[in-house]
This record gives sequence, C-alpha cells and structure tokens, in this order.
Amino acid sequence: MNNKAEYNDMIIQNDEDIDIASRALKAMAHPLRLKILCILGTTLDDKHEISVQDLVECVGTSQSNISQHLSILRDKHILVSRKDANKVYYSIGEENILHLIEAMQDAFCTDPSR
Repeated sequence: MNNKAEYNDMIIQNDEDIDIASRALKAMAHPLRLKILCILGTTLDDKHEISVQDLVECVGTSQSNISQHLSILRDKHILVSRKDANKVYYSIGEENILHLIEAMQDAFCTDPSR
C-alpha cells in the first residue's frame, strides 16, 4: 500500500463520525464501564441484556455506582434501557458496538482454558 487514496479508504473521513467514535471510546475506556460492556457482550440471551440488579451481583459494587456508569453509557448512546415492572434492563444499543466489544474481548481477554 503506497498511495494516499488507499490509506484514505481505510480511515474515517467524516469529522462527525470521528467525533461520535471518539466520545463513545472515551466513555467505554473506564475500567468499570468496560467490565459492564464485557458482561453485556457475553450474556447468554439473544438480546444481550441484563438487569441492574444482576449487574450489581456480577460486578460487585453498589447499585448507585453501577447506575452512574450505566447513565454515562446510555447518554453516549452505547446502551439502551427498558423497564419491566420494577426492573430496568440494559442492552447494547447498536450492533457495531457489540462487534467492537467482541473484538476487544478477542484481543485482550485471557483464555480461561490456558
């Protein structure tokens, strides 16, 4: 690859897309938020969703702490929520975010079989 056109095909060109990606990655960069996303990316149901209470149990921190981080991820459109009776469920908002989480897991997560 030696010409500028080939490189330009490989990078994000639109400044708005770069801004959106930058804000999303910044929000995801916190260790607890990344842990939440990894949990959501590996849930066994088809919707990749989990209740706040289940997240509290998985992560091992307070509900108020989890809720603050979920709010940040929701505000950045990384997560979506739905309420069912007295429970709130969170899921990953867009398929491309799920693919990004899966790629990060492939790149950085230790294989438990080793």
